[in-house]
Amino acid sequence: MGQRIWPDGSRVNVFVLPDDNPEHKAFCKRVLGMFAHQLRQIWDRKVFSGTGQAPNVVTSPEEMIERVGHTPGAIGYVQPYYLNKPNKPVRPVIIR
Repeated sequence: MGQRIWPDGSRVNVFVLPDDNPEHKAFCKRVLGMFAHQLRQIWDRKVFSGTGQAPNVVTSPEEMIERVGHTPGAIGYVQPYYLNKPNKPVRPVIIR
């Protein structure tokens, strides 16, 4: 959350699902080790203090794939089964 640029100098563009989305809640709990409302508090603090920018909220996993795939420096998350759909080219994402 504190990283604003990637090592190559490009800006980090964060994409998330809505706070009340079950997949977002599961991601927060399993990967980040916190509740979705705790993540929101951290983001809000960074935005209001001027030290960060709010994440881009997408409405669905399909939109997440589309936006992350077409936005330079983007990072996001989806369940693996969304990536296995036929005829759906996906740019690989490397978590650093």
